Amino acid sequence: MAKIDAYEQDILTAFEKGRLKSVATKGELEKLKAAARATAVKDRRVNIRLSSIDLGDIQVKALEEGIPYQTLIASVLHKYVSGRLVEKTKTTTARSTPSGRKHASD
Repeated sequence: MAKIDAYEQDILTAFEKGRLKSVATKGELEKLKAAARATAVKDRRVNIRLSSIDLGDIQVKALEEGIPYQTLIASVLHKYVSGRLVEKTKTTTARSTPSGRKHASD
């Protein structure tokens, strides 16, 4: 098991002693349960090729979220096909152009 800091240890201790209470409403819990049921049924296998850079970025995001990277990929794809994945802002990065360089107008 990975080492945890004092703050994380306090949370773990509180959890183990039953001192933590959920702040989610019944409606929120039902939404989360429905989402879990919808994404938990995985009856097909798919193989895809990703660039090493993209896979690395996905793995970092998954670590930040505390979930396996395959679960993150499945979740993003599910949100996309169900219309719940929307673009917040359009930004151009060095990786978003074919040449790897920003446009002259940027």
